[in-house]
Amino acid sequence: VHVSNVLGTVNPIKELCKLAHKHGSIFVVDAAQSVPHMPFDVREVEPDFMVFSGHKMLGPTGIGVLYIRKSLIEKIEPWELGGGMVKTVTLENQVYEDIPFRFEAGTPNVEGVVGLAAAVEYLNKIGLKNIAEHETNLVRHLLEGLDKKLITVHGPEESSKHKGIVSFNVKGVHPHDVAQILDSDGIMVRSGALCAEPLVNSLGVNAVVRVSFYLYNTLEEVDKLHESLRRLSMFA
Repeated sequence: VHVSNVLGTVNPIKELCKLAHKHGSIFVVDAAQSVPHMPFDVREVEPDFMVFSGHKMLGPTGIGVLYIRKSLIEKIEPWELGGGMVKTVTLENQVYEDIPFRFEAGTPNVEGVVGLAAAVEYLNKIGLKNIAEHETNLVRHLLEGLDKKLITVHGPEESSKHKGIVSFNVKGVHPHDVAQILDSDGIMVRSGALCAEPLVNSLGVNAVVRVSFYLYNTLEEVDKLHESLRRLSMFA
């Protein structure tokens, strides 16, 4: 995992990749939480596989990207059979299409591809560096306005190390209740184990509240979140 979807922390994948290759291991990077939020150059990391999803970067659901190192992809056999991925078929054998078509069997998700391409173009136009800086400012503003006596923030104290994500617990109020109360104020957060139960449990809790920022969020929205969280003190 490049960026934690719970803490927003950035793992040193370049160093981890070198360590994995040193010991003859395959290195796979989950970049779903990093590619939409910060500059990423796969050539600098040199992983064997790298994946990210479309719906976390303003694209459609049901589509993502799988990068495979060239020296590996030539050794991989197709895992799904169907139209469009073979050159010829006989009763005894088949000849697969060239890469990447041999891995794209059946009717492609045309609308998903077009939507994802539009999202990538849009994000590149804005600039991933600009998006990262904007999210850092939002995180900084959020952290500075939280009541530390009431709220426990998980992860580093530096706003620049959260990459658009802040997870926390409110003293005396269950995360699901926090999320429901915030929802009544028109604020969307996620609560629970965030598909990372072992990590959340290691924090000493069984659920957290997660705030996830992106390019469309504003400082005024953070102020509204501060106000709603202050009202939660009556339930603590």
